[in-house]
Amino acid sequence: MRVALLPALALSLAPTQTAALSSLGLDVVGVSDPAVRESLDTRLESASLTVAAHKEDVNDTQDLFGAALGDYSRLVGTLYDEGYYGPSVSIKIDGREAANIDPFSPPRSIKNIQITVDPGPIFTFGQAQVAPRPPTATAVPIVPGFARGDVAHATLVGDAANAGIREWRDAGHAKAAVAGQKIVADHPERQLDVDIALTPGPELRFGKLTISGDRNVSNKRVRQIMGYPEGEVYSPEKLRKAVNRVQRSGVFKTVAMTEADVPNPDGTIDYGMTLIEEKPHRFGFSAEVNTLDGLTLGGFWLHRNLFGGGERLRIEAEAANIGGKTTGLGNSGGTDYSASIRETRPGTFGADNDLFFFGDFENNNDPDYDETSLVFGVGVTRHFTEKLVGEVSGGLRYSKASDAFGTSEYYHAVLPSRLEWDRRDGISDPKGGFYFNVDATPYAGLDAQSQNGMTSQFDMRKYFAFGKERGTVFAGRVLIGSVVGSDLDATPPDFLFFSGGGDTVRGWPYQSLGVTLPNGRTSGGRSFLGLSGEYRQQVSEKIGLVAFVDWGSVGPDSWVASDSPSQTGVGLGFRYGTPIGPIRVDLATPYSDKNARWRDYELYIGVGQAF
Repeated sequence: MRVALLPALALSLAPTQTAALSSLGLDVVGVSDPAVRESLDTRLESASLTVAAHKEDVNDTQDLFGAALGDYSRLVGTLYDEGYYGPSVSIKIDGREAANIDPFSPPRSIKNIQITVDPGPIFTFGQAQVAPRPPTATAVPIVPGFARGDVAHATLVGDAANAGIREWRDAGHAKAAVAGQKIVADHPERQLDVDIALTPGPELRFGKLTISGDRNVSNKRVRQIMGYPEGEVYSPEKLRKAVNRVQRSGVFKTVAMTEADVPNPDGTIDYGMTLIEEKPHRFGFSAEVNTLDGLTLGGFWLHRNLFGGGERLRIEAEAANIGGKTTGLGNSGGTDYSASIRETRPGTFGADNDLFFFGDFENNNDPDYDETSLVFGVGVTRHFTEKLVGEVSGGLRYSKASDAFGTSEYYHAVLPSRLEWDRRDGISDPKGGFYFNVDATPYAGLDAQSQNGMTSQFDMRKYFAFGKERGTVFAGRVLIGSVVGSDLDATPPDFLFFSGGGDTVRGWPYQSLGVTLPNGRTSGGRSFLGLSGEYRQQVSEKIGLVAFVDWGSVGPDSWVASDSPSQTGVGLGFRYGTPIGPIRVDLATPYSDKNARWRDYELYIGVGQAF
């Protein structure tokens, strides 16, 4: 025992050498195709610990020696991943093969490291089998690339085995596993033969669910929110949806599921769920400013698990156009105020339905109208999928407005509804996918002055990313608004449409375009069409530049006509990346106004992309 410890002790006490590594080379030999050689060189450099140490200016001798020894297995594994199963790897430290250096007598200094890799011939799959597979399996091959004659990437072997297990689990066999595997590299034939045997186990059903953890929500309510499919045939998708529903409730910060190791004799499999609640309260603030519309300040307060059943109470308030250059018709200087309250009860009338009660107050002091409104009601949110959400509610709305037609009061029964389909790859800075949202509010008049009708708005966005690390993005947006049923002079002003400002056409004053009446006054229109396009270019990890154009048109009828007035704005933007989204700074000019073009500019500052 004493003899074994002494060399190790001597090694640990040896002085560390820090002579600089003067040269490092990594060469791929024996490959005639330049493109293949370059690709291999890139992959091997990324896998090499020695290359990484050199890039980080590591000069400690022991660290470099350890990295060189570790590179043998890493580089061989990388070559296996690329389909090379007869490689030769040489790593020489100052002319000596690293693998032949006594680890108890490491070099006292390292000046040169040369890595030479001969990948040898590329292998293809010979036999490529995963069996048995369930009768419902249709994919041939089981994963793309795992077939006779395809390049034998080592990662595909594991992918194929995992795909076979997933097929059986999707068919109700929760305990499917790999029973054995036979993998043979046939060097004369340059083939890799793979035979993976699976054991599916019995078809199982969901058994009992045990709920534990630090929480105040009852087991009954957790089960209602979760929609646990007890007694149904096992399905990973059903289990995933059940867990997602609990997470979606927003009440719990930890949701952990465990599966029993052994099924029950009756063909069921039990699960355990551990829950830890979030803190009961949360609050937040927001701010946005532009040179014309002024400052917008907002905030919210959230209470989780209000009555012990996972209910959420959210109260929000906002003041907009503070200090803006536009003024309203009233005495508040154009500042808009709003407040809302919403209480949501998840898992009501079904696990994918949320019941909510709401109340909204708005006091809009816009350039061409003032309106104070109050609406309250009840509704249901339906989660069709994780990306597709619908909502229907019913309520009562009162408003008093002063606009181009005089002063009016409106009493309506309203049915606010929406459908949102969000397939973007990010919320604050999307680079791909699309977004579709439709908001529609049918309304029925409750007195002689209040007519029947419906106001609706469609918001459609699409994103295309190109180039290295998807650094170039083209983003497009289409906005369509329409009011049907009620006359222009009998529609609440807040249901009508204007153009101009940061939400529609940048560079133009807020709500600067509407419908001009015979008396010279301006009203909102019964129709709106808006188009926006952005070119976004990432120039560094945190900095991006944007060029954009916005166009908007407003009409007096339910659909925008070719002769409806329109406006165009163009501009440039700067983006600075932060953990909560890019800080947005946009500078825009009213392009369609020749007198103001390139002379008047509006500045917009916020967080997240414009759309």
